[in-house]
Amino acid sequence: MALANDLRKGMAIKYNGNAAIVLEVTHRTPGNLRAFVQLIIRYIGTGKSADVRFASTEKVDLVDVQRTKLDFSYSDQEGYNFMDPETFETITLQGDLIGDSKDFLVENMQVEILYVEGRAVSVDLPASANLKVTESPEGVKGDSASNVMKTATLETGKVIQVPLFIKEGEIVKVDTRTGAYMGRA
Repeated sequence: MALANDLRKGMAIKYNGNAAIVLEVTHRTPGNLRAFVQLIIRYIGTGKSADVRFASTEKVDLVDVQRTKLDFSYSDQEGYNFMDPETFETITLQGDLIGDSKDFLVENMQVEILYVEGRAVSVDLPASANLKVTESPEGVKGDSASNVMKTATLETGKVIQVPLFIKEGEIVKVDTRTGAYMGRA
């Protein structure tokens, strides 16, 4: 048991008899009313999300969570394949579990898989990824008066905004949470 105030993103809780993963946590104190914690959770069994409120001092049941570091190998029609670097065991996860993370997955990238009750529920990427620019139009001379950006397609197919000086074939550092350009790698 833990206080609702102690809940963080990535923790697993028991809510209405079902295991759920915490996606977002917001602590609120509206005016002179009592503080509460507002959560967005995703039920592990059904995959549905819910918006839930707890009093900040309310006790919540926690569920055991296991985190495993795996290396991304490749994707095919069956899903996304990851390898355990210690046992060399291959694990295949479906695309709906991967979600938007697929835009940043490159070969040999180490990710953290979150297991709740023996079932994979989410994939945590590193904070940034180094990706190769595969397509980017040339910048027009004279467009550099201010911080002008252009579109660039990365090796994973993700399209982002980059400065004019970035050319095809360069490796750029991208924030995996926002998808924003961070700099050259």
